[in-house]
Amino acid sequence: MIAEPDSARPRTTSTKGDSQVPRTTGTTVVGRRTAGDSFADRFYPTDSFSDRYAGAIGYAPQSAARDTVVSRTVSLPPAPGSYKLAALSTGPSFGLPAVKQAHTHLIGFDNSAFPYSGKNPTPGGRYSDNRVLVHVPAGFDVRKPGVIVVFFHGHGATLERDVRDRQLLPAQISESGLNAVLVAPQLAYDARDSSAGKFSERDGFKRFMAEAADQLARVYGDRRASEAFANMPVVIVAYSGGFETAAWSLQIGGLGKRVTGVVLLDALYGHLDKYASWITRNRSGFFVSAYTQHNKRRDDELARILRDKGVPVQYRLDGPLKPGTVAFLPTDGVRHHDYVTLAWTQHPVKDVLLRFAQR
Repeated sequence: MIAEPDSARPRTTSTKGDSQVPRTTGTTVVGRRTAGDSFADRFYPTDSFSDRYAGAIGYAPQSAARDTVVSRTVSLPPAPGSYKLAALSTGPSFGLPAVKQAHTHLIGFDNSAFPYSGKNPTPGGRYSDNRVLVHVPAGFDVRKPGVIVVFFHGHGATLERDVRDRQLLPAQISESGLNAVLVAPQLAYDARDSSAGKFSERDGFKRFMAEAADQLARVYGDRRASEAFANMPVVIVAYSGGFETAAWSLQIGGLGKRVTGVVLLDALYGHLDKYASWITRNRSGFFVSAYTQHNKRRDDELARILRDKGVPVQYRLDGPLKPGTVAFLPTDGVRHHDYVTLAWTQHPVKDVLLRFAQR
């Protein structure tokens, strides 16, 4: 999604603490678009959260040392069939039992995308928010194999209004049943801008993930768990304008083989060379790009590049998401604005994690 009216500016965060404000909710039915997908429809949506999503969502703020913990429950449709956890990483023999209650934090990171003072600094209020949405679902157990999902949002987004409340990323992680956690950095705040900030620097993604390991351990409740988080595989999910940050993270981010999968949600707006390079160098990983007609030309071009390099591609997902899978998923009648919650299926991030667990 792209820009919306400038109704709020982020607070400049010089410390690692922040707060969340409970929001109200409503109900609606997520529908499919039957008419043309115009620029105005794609980039200037007018429907509100209360008009769009059903489900009782309760916020119960709790005090923490440096931030406010927000617990919430969102019911998503149950997944059919059974599944088993993949052997993602080896967990430690110490630590607390699985967490009993989901915890969602907004935490200021030193190594998030912004503020940025590199070669091309981007001054202003929209580039001063260093917060990261961190989610540890109920039942997560650091002693078991796990995975870290990193989400890069699109244009015109905020972590609270869009990533948390509208796109339901924490809920999708929780409802997948996978032993997974979420970290989602605030990129340009509510702006029509794909700037990657510190992630455009060499090893910028590596520094971010090192700090994420410490913060996740603190949220989990056992700082010794930092080493386990620091070794967990990573799945990058990028929506729309998040393609820029994802591409640089893959190309010069410094995380190497820890990145085990990439999911693009109507996000292939450029950097085809960087994505092709990562795919051909990481044949044990997986790559999924779902797209609307607006992005079909670029997805078709990347598929052609890969086939020319001898990489097999497929155009649907059937069963487990096996290592080496490269899938391009065309969709019809789905709005770009809705894509994180409705693409080739409802709640596509949840669907990918379910398939990942089955492999």
